Amino acid sequence: MKTLVKTFVAAALIAVSTFAMAAEGPGSKSAKANVNLSTADFALEHYVAVTTEGESAGVEQLFAADFNQKIQATNVQSNSRSEVVKSLKKQNGEKLNCVVSTDILEESADYMVAKVTLKFENFTKTDLVTLERAGNDWKVSKSINFYK
Repeated sequence: MKTLVKTFVAAALIAVSTFAMAAEGPGSKSAKANVNLSTADFALEHYVAVTTEGESAGVEQLFAADFNQKIQATNVQSNSRSEVVKSLKKQNGEKLNCVVSTDILEESADYMVAKVTLKFENFTKTDLVTLERAGNDWKVSKSINFYK
């Protein structure tokens, strides 16, 4: 009798855990992840992870509502927040083959300007990033990219 009860309890636990995992759905953990953006350094570190290491958690949380990106090339391009977020989500898990360095150019209590340099084999991408305090979190408000 004890064996029969243990079998039913085990089956019930397996069923409950299976239904709980199915209710979450695939990928819902990364979509719901709450990233710590309480300091400018954390926000910059997360920005680098999102743009170079394919990190997808907290992408929407990272960018300010009025974020824009400019790419200085032969033809200057401008991308909106939604375009950048969509592009970064597509790169989920893709790591860039480059050496990354960051330099803080200017910093105050409410904003930071940083230079993120990505050195690839045949070229260098420089990203000037502006971060601003928005309430208790820091957000990326602007990005200007140029290539050498």
